[in-house]
Amino acid sequence: MHELSLRANGEPLEPEAYDKKFTEDYEKLGRHGGEFWKLERRQLFQEPGMPSWHAYLSGDWEEALRLAEELRPDLEQEYREDAARGIRTRWTKVVELPMTPFIQWAFHPLRVRAQSGEDMRVVEAEKVARFERDAPLPEVVTLGTDVMYEVLYTDNGEHTGAIRTEDRSTVARCRRLMADLHEMGEDFESFYQREVAHLEPPRGQ
Repeated sequence: MHELSLRANGEPLEPEAYDKKFTEDYEKLGRHGGEFWKLERRQLFQEPGMPSWHAYLSGDWEEALRLAEELRPDLEQEYREDAARGIRTRWTKVVELPMTPFIQWAFHPLRVRAQSGEDMRVVEAEKVARFERDAPLPEVVTLGTDVMYEVLYTDNGEHTGAIRTEDRSTVARCRRLMADLHEMGEDFESFYQREVAHLEPPRGQ
């Protein structure tokens, strides 16, 4: 278990309870302004709510890219509203190379997010090895200085809920690590152009 994991002392939440509580915490952040940090370490997720993901799974690469692009207007509006409320978002994506077909697909909707206003940076997995001597980094988000979630998944990337804490020392420790990783990360577009843009459509999943 990683030292940032909340499994030993956080509040476990089933998926529906997590969605409800997270929405409440995000609305609170919007009333007061603050930073939202996200660390994404896993290399596989199930995305049943995304039409682009379903097109990718069916092998229709062009349709997957078209549907990813359709996300842009809503994302641009979302980030404009967040900026007006004083919410600043920092997202760090850890990527293992060579990347899997899923990650290759994921970089296209992620790129739309980055171009729409997300402060997103990419860290190659070998650079986080020193933080993972005992266990992989968990999937975590922080909202302001008060709330942290460890988001939980099966080995196959199915979302199973989260663990929540309001322990400020834990939140602070997590934010420091995420800030360090974000600082060492590469600009999303730079990484995309070097590692993703030239790739042929993936085969398999």
